[in-house]
Amino acid sequence: MAFEGLSERLENSFKKLRAKGKLTEADVKEAMREVRLALLEADVNYKVAKDFTKNVTERAVGEDVMESLTPGQMVIKIVNEELTALMGGTESRLAIANRPPTVIMMCGLQGSGKTTHSAKLALKLKNEGHRPMLVACDIYRPAAIKQLQVVGEQVGVPVFEMGTENPVRIAEEAVKYAKDHGHDYVFLDTAGRLHIDEELMQELQNIRSTVHPNEILLVIDAMTGQDAVNVAKSFNETLGIDGVILTKLDGDTRGGAALSVRAVTGKPIKFVGTGEKLGDLESFHPDRMASRILGMGDVLSFIERAEQSLDEKKAAELEKKLAKNKFDLNDLLDQFAQLERMGSLKDTIKMIPGIGNKIKDSDIDEDAFKRFKSIIYSMTLEERAHPEIINPSRKRRIAAGCGMGVEDVNKLLAQFKQMKKMMSQFTGGKGGPRMSKKMRRIMQQNPEMAQKMMGMTGKGNNPFGF
Repeated sequence: MAFEGLSERLENSFKKLRAKGKLTEADVKEAMREVRLALLEADVNYKVAKDFTKNVTERAVGEDVMESLTPGQMVIKIVNEELTALMGGTESRLAIANRPPTVIMMCGLQGSGKTTHSAKLALKLKNEGHRPMLVACDIYRPAAIKQLQVVGEQVGVPVFEMGTENPVRIAEEAVKYAKDHGHDYVFLDTAGRLHIDEELMQELQNIRSTVHPNEILLVIDAMTGQDAVNVAKSFNETLGIDGVILTKLDGDTRGGAALSVRAVTGKPIKFVGTGEKLGDLESFHPDRMASRILGMGDVLSFIERAEQSLDEKKAAELEKKLAKNKFDLNDLLDQFAQLERMGSLKDTIKMIPGIGNKIKDSDIDEDAFKRFKSIIYSMTLEERAHPEIINPSRKRRIAAGCGMGVEDVNKLLAQFKQMKKMMSQFTGGKGGPRMSKKMRRIMQQNPEMAQKMMGMTGKGNNPFGF
């Protein structure tokens, strides 16, 4: 996961600060030296790292911090604020044309994920009620048009193409077609190159001057570190970009591009690719990312992801069952299914305050759900509906049926009781608010409830296998 090494180094630095009752200027400067080294190791631009630690130091040695009862926490608060500012401060949204369609020009080097992320962004807008259209302007790369058609079909978005016609004319005709057929967003999937060259930039400039896109988005690969920042700088100086889509942020990347690109180019990161699936695209929130880097979790993104995966009809039925204390193992199966729809368990857990920064990827068992589902499927319908009737002989039969041990069955039943008790605290009875709304309110007020809600009470005592 991105920033894992950086988060660990920062946590160690701040642990020393928190251990001291009172801070001196020397303490702060020593901590900032460690922070600067951590940033450089994360492939953050040298000047960006230097300016960042200089700003934090100037704020941290102020009288209000030094005389505070919790100076260590105050320094961390300043680091959090400066990290947020470094990445843009607030979420940057797509521009919207005064008259549809909004034309978005997608550009980037070959292999950056430009075509796939054009489809991802189109799907995101489609799910929000828009009528996007993809346009094949890459006439050079073999099978580029076919690739766009394939991903377009997968996300249910039409693709406009004119074969190997001039890309400028393709873009111009596509915009006319969109106006005539009621498409409110047009994504121009332009050609990439293995490196920035004059021919590529000239073609992009010609498209820009002809169709006047409302947004020019550059797709860059987070795995390439400072190379990605240099690409963004070159594209911005030559073409003038409006924002960046950072791909592969879920991978084993040090994250330096995310921390450097805004400072170097002055342009915001607007979206991040968080996985290989076409639905794995998120809006970039600088404040939430700063919290995750500092090991504070990301409760809001966690809840948003949960709500997107939540079946409202089943949620209403579940709330009624919980109010009547009738939550059973069939309902637990539904909960497993909804958690699986939230995406990678590792990524989801990283969002939980107090948990994500303390758990290594190797401690998380992605197959735990499959094993627990196998145990439940080995039960009779009566046992699923009334788990209290499961005695030792039934446990042995269930274990034999799924090829696991009796201890695994006991583990599931114990977790079920704990989850049932915890979930009952989130319901308001008949006529109460929906679970998702109540969950959001409670968890915003007290993020530690996220930890409890997931049943994470120690190794071996939860369904996730850690």
